[in-house]
Amino acid sequence: MSSKLKPCPYLEKCYRKNPIHFGEFSHPHLDNIYKMGMDPKTSKYNIPTELTSNSDIILQQIKLLEKLFPKDASNPRKKEENTQGPSTSQTNQQLKADKNKPCDKRSKSPQPTSSTARQASDDSNLAKKQKITRNIKDYIPVVVEKGQMANKLEAAAPYNFFLTAITDAKATHNEPLTVTMQEILDESLGIIESSVQINFMVDIGWLLGHYYFAGILNTPLLVLYGDDTPELLSIDKHKPQVTAIKIKMPTPFATSHSKVMLLGYKDGSMRVVVSTANLYEDDWHNRTQGIWISPLCSAMSEEADTASGESPTNFRQDLMLYLVEYKCAKLQPWIARIRKCDFSAINVFFIGSVPGGHREGPRGHPWGHPRVASLLQKHCAPVDEKIPVVCQSSSIGSLGVNVQAWIQHDFLNSLRRDGMPLGIRQLPPFKMIYPSYSNVSRSHDGMLGGGCLPYSKNTNDKQPWLKTYLQQWSSKLRHRSRAMPHIKSYTRYNLEDRSVYWFILTSANLSKAAWGCYNKNVNISPCLRIANYEVGVLFLPKFVIGEDTFPLGAPRDGIPPFPLPYDVPLTPYGTDDKPFLMDYLHM
Repeated sequence: MSSKLKPCPYLEKCYRKNPIHFGEFSHPHLDNIYKMGMDPKTSKYNIPTELTSNSDIILQQIKLLEKLFPKDASNPRKKEENTQGPSTSQTNQQLKADKNKPCDKRSKSPQPTSSTARQASDDSNLAKKQKITRNIKDYIPVVVEKGQMANKLEAAAPYNFFLTAITDAKATHNEPLTVTMQEILDESLGIIESSVQINFMVDIGWLLGHYYFAGILNTPLLVLYGDDTPELLSIDKHKPQVTAIKIKMPTPFATSHSKVMLLGYKDGSMRVVVSTANLYEDDWHNRTQGIWISPLCSAMSEEADTASGESPTNFRQDLMLYLVEYKCAKLQPWIARIRKCDFSAINVFFIGSVPGGHREGPRGHPWGHPRVASLLQKHCAPVDEKIPVVCQSSSIGSLGVNVQAWIQHDFLNSLRRDGMPLGIRQLPPFKMIYPSYSNVSRSHDGMLGGGCLPYSKNTNDKQPWLKTYLQQWSSKLRHRSRAMPHIKSYTRYNLEDRSVYWFILTSANLSKAAWGCYNKNVNISPCLRIANYEVGVLFLPKFVIGEDTFPLGAPRDGIPPFPLPYDVPLTPYGTDDKPFLMDYLHM
């Protein structure tokens, strides 16, 4: 609370509750409220009328100021308590208060470790901040034993598919297929010497906090981000190891939405992580997120042919082609590194979307839903036309006036493909898992749990037909029914013979912008228009387990069942159910 502190770039809209942030940036509106003290009649702080819409957040922030800047500095015991930072329970309460801004559009907290980069206004405050940074549980709600992730990843074979830990669901904390960010950075997987984080939302403070606790804070980090983030514009001035580049999009409504990590290890090897989570606190708190972690891709010898080391799925080539689309010079060393690493152990296909107009080439369509179609047509076992395509995402785009307009004409027409000719086969049924109002109201964070579900009333009103196809969110077996899904997944499975034909984990929501839409001009060759950058992985049984289908629900001949993130059979919406809409948070 010194006049020497730099003003917070978000001013009255600041939603941060990071202790270090308040020793780093000034907030005049909070300072004024705190200085005025509590009203003796109500024993509460008086919040100005123009700020009452954010009163819950402001009160949480004031509580934090009380601990960091106590007025009664003469009380040694109180002062000592204040150097400890917020407790884990307080941190959890603060996190719950931070759910009233839409997902992918929420402000983000600066770096927990930035006290080392800027001289604080007095030595006592600096000492406080340094002490806070040493307590990992003040920043990370779920902390697991270090050094065990390599064993966990080995045990997760052949799928390597995890869900993130849920803070308020303790049953998830030690599950074999649950992962935390600290585990992804764990030394047992390799000693990280440099990394790339490609994501939409990046809270550099949260991210560097994790790097700090993983012991890699000073390693080179390249961040490619999509959302406007003031802290990243000049991050290199006080964090020279960080290079942050805002991805320029060709149209105002396009989004750089991919979520990928490239982790380079000291021995020259590397690893790829495909995620559905943004890089900020809330997305790793009480939300269901999916994570795929690649096997170790070791460095090949200098004499090795660059054509060797490719996976049977051509993952390496497709990843490099995708990275080239960013036209970013800083990625060139990474593309060169990928070319020299052995990706042969990777058993999934890379599924990407890049902005622009795309036509079919020698390898078929390279991006979007037509890319999935070409792979399914080549490699998927025959699927009965009655088996539905099950979609699940955290938002829904404008899909047209009826189910035929884009869902059937474009999307299902691609995802229904298999190794048999289409002929006169019918389109499969379509099912869409999306949280209902009831799902969200019963979530760990109540209605605020819907903060990661930015489906709007305006869009929903234009497609009332969609409700017929909607299914509830339920994940009792994975202990995540109350953890609202930010994960995105697409699959076909047969409950009768307990089999899964294929599964996609991706950043792509169910939308034309993410998956692509064909032009409707019959006089020109078909052109697929894509707006977003997206990344996912396709699991096909032939390449993962050498069979036609994955087992569902129980092992088959020693092969573990595919770990679907939700319960089956699905539960359709009832007559009185309605999808959760972002507008409910502002009513």
